[in-house]
Amino acid sequence: MTTRTATARYSGFGKAGKGQLTSPSGVLEATPYGFNTRFGDEKGTNPEELIAAAHAGCFTMALSFALAKAGFDEGTLETTAAVKLEQDGAGFTITRSDLKLRAEVPGIDRAQFEALARDAEANCPVSKLLQAEIGLEWELA
Repeated sequence: MTTRTATARYSGFGKAGKGQLTSPSGVLEATPYGFNTRFGDEKGTNPEELIAAAHAGCFTMALSFALAKAGFDEGTLETTAAVKLEQDGAGFTITRSDLKLRAEVPGIDRAQFEALARDAEANCPVSKLLQAEIGLEWELA
């Protein structure tokens, strides 16, 4: 149906190397990334942050469409995704993504909301891609 791309460029190697990420949409335009943006506090991004943004965005959009299909047309959804990177032998593994959702959906009951949120968590395309352990904590105001 659609294909999206991004390009990573890395100059130098290891901790001394510096990278840039660029996407055709222009959202990423030579955006810096490297060891110090991943494990330190240097300005720039890192793969885990981008995966977290993708997961939060995908899940929230999937839930939005599910709520619209169920007849709800107003409210707000705000999701934070926390992607965990852990040591795995000599390398690293992304072990989980935890979604924390705060929602306001007038007129919905808790059981219906939870069912829609759980379905969106399990079935948004990024959740399916990750195949990591995914946690969902939600709050309905």
